[in-house]
Amino acid sequence: MAQIHIHREHQLGLEKARKIAWRWAEEVEQKFDMECTVVEGEFSDVVNFERTGVSGQLIVADDHFDLDAKLGFLLGAFSKRIETEIEKNLDDLLADSGTPTTAKPATPKKRAPAAKTAAKKTRKAG
Repeated sequence: MAQIHIHREHQLGLEKARKIAWRWAEEVEQKFDMECTVVEGEFSDVVNFERTGVSGQLIVADDHFDLDAKLGFLLGAFSKRIETEIEKNLDDLLADSGTPTTAKPATPKKRAPAAKTAAKKTRKAG
């Protein structure tokens, strides 16, 4: 099983980052027939996405995005191409917002806990 990890830093704040994440979710639902759900939190959101052969999540924080995806056996052969497409898509959305991005190597980063918030909501993207 192939894995993809993408990290992008930004300076948008959570509200603007949230809007970009929702646009990203809507685009992958339409373009790749993904099923996306958004769990809003006080300090970060989580966009869960899946379809046959792919599952993952996009962590949306006030200063970064972290995307982790697992590709099944058949799609694993195309992992580099899929990763490049996801990076381009996310970078294009960030560029449209006027925010320069900073790509960093895939290193574990402590994430703000989305599950600890009282303002937790779940919604279907799209």
